Amino acid sequence: MTSLDDTGAQPALTPWRVRILMIVLIATAVFTVWFTNQYLTARFTEATRSRAEVRLALYSGNILSELQRSQIVPQLLARDPTLIGALNSGDFSQSSQRLIEYRDEIGAKGLLLLDSDGRAVAATDRAMIGSIHRSEPYFVASLRSNDTVFTTSLLESGGRVFAYSRKIESNGALIGAIMVEVDLKKFETSWAGFTDAIMVSDSEGTIILATEARWRGLTEREALAARSVPNAIERAFRATARWGGTPIDTYVQGEAVMRQESRIGFQGWRITSFTTYAGAWERVNTVLALEIMGFAILMTVVFYMANRKTTSRLRFFQRESAELRQLNQALQREIAEREKAERHLEVAEQTLQQSSKLAALGEMSAAVSHELNQPLAAMKTYLAGAKLLLQRRRPDEALSSFQRIDDLIERMGAITRQLKSYARKGGDAFETIDARNSVSSALSMMEPQLRRRDVEISASLPRDPVMVRADRIRLEQVLVNLLRNALDATKATPSPEVKILLAVGDAAMITVRDNGSGIEDLDNLFEPFYTTKAPGDGVGLGLAISSGIVNDLGGRLTARNGQDGGAVFEITLPLAAKVSEAAE
Repeated sequence: MTSLDDTGAQPALTPWRVRILMIVLIATAVFTVWFTNQYLTARFTEATRSRAEVRLALYSGNILSELQRSQIVPQLLARDPTLIGALNSGDFSQSSQRLIEYRDEIGAKGLLLLDSDGRAVAATDRAMIGSIHRSEPYFVASLRSNDTVFTTSLLESGGRVFAYSRKIESNGALIGAIMVEVDLKKFETSWAGFTDAIMVSDSEGTIILATEARWRGLTEREALAARSVPNAIERAFRATARWGGTPIDTYVQGEAVMRQESRIGFQGWRITSFTTYAGAWERVNTVLALEIMGFAILMTVVFYMANRKTTSRLRFFQRESAELRQLNQALQREIAEREKAERHLEVAEQTLQQSSKLAALGEMSAAVSHELNQPLAAMKTYLAGAKLLLQRRRPDEALSSFQRIDDLIERMGAITRQLKSYARKGGDAFETIDARNSVSSALSMMEPQLRRRDVEISASLPRDPVMVRADRIRLEQVLVNLLRNALDATKATPSPEVKILLAVGDAAMITVRDNGSGIEDLDNLFEPFYTTKAPGDGVGLGLAISSGIVNDLGGRLTARNGQDGGAVFEITLPLAAKVSEAAE
């Protein structure tokens, strides 16, 4: 630059310097925009891919959970004495109602009871009674196997029926079959509101579930060819039109997408999702627009500094400045639209998360209702007692009832927290606990019923802690069930007594003894649906469930008759120190 003149004004930049400065600015701008585009495209694309992988794992887990939840149902129903008796006698007047009750309890889409000829004799959909199913895959496959079988049937409408089935035998002879329909269509309904395209294919590669109805029954190659980019020239144009040069996995409905695939872990099924790059590209374009706007403003300043001394240049700059302001406003409007699109995307992701939570809450509602009934009944009894004590001006004793209500509320909170762990593996809810506390908690839960029955109960607990590795809530569930059975067994006893003993040796042993009538059939005691209670008082699943819980805890639940009469139930659990040594 030249020196200052006599007036102190700084001369304008010479043309060649202006050209060099503009070339440097343009080169810097091009390099910055190119580098920013490459870096942000890779980063945002990877983030989009990671979110797609998480969603795919969630969808796969939901499908597998639904299949596993329904798999055990045919085995239990095939041993239901009510259904077996109906098939033997030919009296199906109550069978459909029985199936409807099971459907409401287990949450299946539908249940169907077939006789040995494949005729529907009972169903949750009464319109199907009398229909013939001898040629259906679920009936044919169940007769050929001694286990529960899974089949899919293709309807005339193009839909599929997913079903578990099992044959029913009586005295070694085939008398019928039970079919449980699994509702997998609900996942298609939940996927319909997402931007991802999702398909589930079987081991042969045939699509059985998809967000696009026309994809069902095709292979993935056929499905993508049905709605792909028309020709190679247009596909190349779409790929080069993107600044980032992101590697395109495939095209769905003419849009470039990334493809994610995962195994479901069931009969070779696989789930595939296609996620668009639109969200990542919009975020990249927003940043690039800001950079371009910044360089445009910088070049405007350079133009102003280089041409401020001449009027003609000044008028030219004013015109350019006005155009740049318009461009700035247009860019700001575009940025606002991009930000609005990002907010909509965030709302959609939050809606997806909320839908998943609501689906999980729907599955947990039945368990919550069952587990909280006992604490709620106990709280009602304590509240009635506290009200009576306050009316009699005995506040100290009323405070004791309120304290027990507070303990029950804490237990209800623990139950809800424990129910959340059902979605995790069984071992995740294990902890080292004092078995004495579990016994005391179970006795506290049963105290209102013990008082109403005037039952003499005695508990023998050691002074030192008895540490075991178990799930506290499930262990207390078993103890409450055994105490309730003991109360039911002593209803006809003039002086009912219930004893609970905790002993320690090589393992921890909890014994529940009563002076009732004892156990008539020890061999079938832990079988599902075996019960000595009157109809309506129970379905015979309590001891079967309790035995399964104790087995999950690594222990054993046994039963015998006492020498002086009554029933004796013994829970054997390994000590926490033994479990740690075995793990090491």
